[in-house]
Amino acid sequence: MNALSDRINSLWRYKDFLPLDSSVISLGEGRTPLVPLTDTVSAKLDYLMPTLSFKDRGAVMLAELARRLGPDRVVADSTGNAGTSVAAYCARAGLPCTVYVPEGTSAKKTEQIRAHGARLVAVPGGREATALAARAAADEPGVFYASHVFNPYFLHGTKTYVYELWEDLDGRLPDALAVPVGNGTLLLGAALAVAELHALGLIETRPRLIAVQAEAVSPLAAAFHAGADDLLPAAPAAVPAPTLAEGIAIPRPPRARQILAAVRASGGTFLTVPEDDIRDAQRDVAARGLYVETTGVACWAAVRGGGDAVRGSVVVPLCGAGLKTGMAG
Repeated sequence: MNALSDRINSLWRYKDFLPLDSSVISLGEGRTPLVPLTDTVSAKLDYLMPTLSFKDRGAVMLAELARRLGPDRVVADSTGNAGTSVAAYCARAGLPCTVYVPEGTSAKKTEQIRAHGARLVAVPGGREATALAARAAADEPGVFYASHVFNPYFLHGTKTYVYELWEDLDGRLPDALAVPVGNGTLLLGAALAVAELHALGLIETRPRLIAVQAEAVSPLAAAFHAGADDLLPAAPAAVPAPTLAEGIAIPRPPRARQILAAVRASGGTFLTVPEDDIRDAQRDVAARGLYVETTGVACWAAVRGGGDAVRGSVVVPLCGAGLKTGMAG
């Protein structure tokens, strides 16, 4: 702990545990505040990142790696926040960038992507079609695929969320970490950090992972509660219901097996939240002075009612700014 006291006040203070030890394109990402919401629940304000979402933790790793490799251009796919982060860091690195998003992505997020100089491609057909389009483009010569889903560098960035909690809580972690789950990048990064801290002897017990999905799009929760090791078969021509939590509205997460295994290994569980609870949670945190997007309040919506699943001390991430979507109608 003392070895960190004189290090840079960003996620790069944990360089000993990262695959890259520095970045010339850093925007000071990381080291976000931890504030109490109740006697047992605290919130980590990851919406106070440079591009206003927690995705900056992983995006800076991808963009720094791309800068060192020197591709002709970078390609990314996203429901919004990962795309804005990759676009910003590519702009910082001087790398041409194309971001593929599903049609209907928040106009404020697409505006931010364009503002950073990235080319935006809106894809009909939802999140899976968007990923397929990006992968096809990534097969072209000279292209770096900045995949926040598959590239391990991204997870090494998101794991710093837990390293910061460990430092801020004086060398311990809470009893449970509540994490919003779509593609699972924050959850898998958190699981990686917990495993590393435990292996190093820096924590004795591992926190439970409470994975949160929108009730409208909850394929992982359904598989978990059915006792399955992978996603359940999809209904023919199934179309996900719309949800305010667009950032976690992933109908077929490709890393489902790893996500389900990580939650089970931690002794955790999955919780789902209906749309009205998301609206109420957004208004509630706004009344506490915290302006957070609808996806970003999903965990608070899930845990604020209490219950056995959220016993003990819990940390929730507020992981995207309200400016990204505005208030839910």
